[in-house]
Amino acid sequence: MNAFATELAVFDLDNTLLAGDSDYLWGQFLVDSGHVDRARYEVANRRFFEQYKVGTLDILEFSHFSLQPLTTLEPELRESLRRQFVEQRIRPVVAPGAASLLNQHRKAGHDLLITTATNRFITAPIADLLGVDNLLATEPELIDGRYTGALTGTPNFREGKLIRLRQWLQQRPHPYARIHAYSDSHNDLPLLELADQPAAVDPDPKLREHALRVGWPVISLRD
Repeated sequence: MNAFATELAVFDLDNTLLAGDSDYLWGQFLVDSGHVDRARYEVANRRFFEQYKVGTLDILEFSHFSLQPLTTLEPELRESLRRQFVEQRIRPVVAPGAASLLNQHRKAGHDLLITTATNRFITAPIADLLGVDNLLATEPELIDGRYTGALTGTPNFREGKLIRLRQWLQQRPHPYARIHAYSDSHNDLPLLELADQPAAVDPDPKLREHALRVGWPVISLRD
């Protein structure tokens, strides 16, 4: 973090900096690698993804589903699978324009923060891949090196992103004069409305309509 940064750039991850959804891709990776039952898991994973897109997702129900495989994996295998996942499924879907946008804010001396509903186990190495030190994610409970399947704290989703961001800002040594925010999803409207300079990135139809109506920039990181 820049010690004297006066501005903050906040980025959603899935379908914003990534041209894909890391949570969904992790589920498909587990299916393809044979670590979950294909018939049951693939159908449920797709159902939750569709609920997210239309704005009806129950984050607690989904988190219980998505974290369950982590409770049965031995730590060494779990870490090995995650490394494979990032290289095979995430690196290829980093949006082509993501590095340029991140560097634009770095060169301006801004602090960078990724905020995502996807859990920290999946997203921490993705933030590292993108070179972003600050990450707000949904927090899975970890006890004695094993995931319990439960969450800790407020899920980082919809209004929860706003709660978690405000908590994070209160812990900073100084206030920011301006906050930039980027997202693709109407689920992030509370976050975008908080920002001084919001932008819709490859937005879903609901967010695109809202952005055009209120005059927010609409940009693409995929061209």
